[in-house]
Amino acid sequence: MLAELFFTFAKIGLFTFGGGYAMIAQIKETVVEQKEWLDEEELMQMITVAESTPGPIAINMATYVGYKKKGVAGSAMATLGVVVPSLVILYVISLFLDAFMENKYVAYAFTGIKCGVAFLILRAGFDMMKKLEKRVVPRITFGVVFVLMILFDLLSVSFSSVWFILMGGVLGIVLYAVLSPKEVES
Repeated sequence: MLAELFFTFAKIGLFTFGGGYAMIAQIKETVVEQKEWLDEEELMQMITVAESTPGPIAINMATYVGYKKKGVAGSAMATLGVVVPSLVILYVISLFLDAFMENKYVAYAFTGIKCGVAFLILRAGFDMMKKLEKRVVPRITFGVVFVLMILFDLLSVSFSSVWFILMGGVLGIVLYAVLSPKEVES
C-alpha cells in the first residue's frame, strides 16, 4: 500500500501541470473514481481543509489521503510521491534554463500547457460547484465571492483570495452560532 500511495501520487505529480489547483481534477479522478479511497463528500471536505491550511493544496490533499490509508507512513509516501517529480523536473530544467526558454518550441509548448491548465482548474471548480450543497447560504456565498473576484480582477484591485476564505469561515461560524441547526440547513 505504501508503494501504491507513492506511485499513485508520483503519477499525478508527474503528469499534471499548473500546480495544486490543476491537480484537484486528477486527484479526484484517481482517488475517488478509480481507487475509491474516498467518496465525493469526503473529497469536498478534504479540499476545504487542504485549502484552509498552510501549504500547497495538492500536497495537503496527498498527505490527507496517505494518512487515511496508512497513517503517518502513508502520508509521508503520498506527499513524497506528489513532490518528487516536480523537484526532479525543476532541477533538470534549472541546469538548462536559459537555453530551454529560448527554444521557440518550448515557448509554444508552454503556451499550450497554460491553456490546458486553465481548463483543468476550471473543470475542478465546476465539479466542486456541482457538489456544493443545495442550500441558500452556500449558493449566495459562492455567487458573491465569484462576482467580487471577477470585478476585482477586471478593475485590477489587489485583494488576496485568503480574505475570501477567512470571511467564508467567519460567516459559517456566525451562522451556526446565531441560528439553530434546522435554520442553517434551510
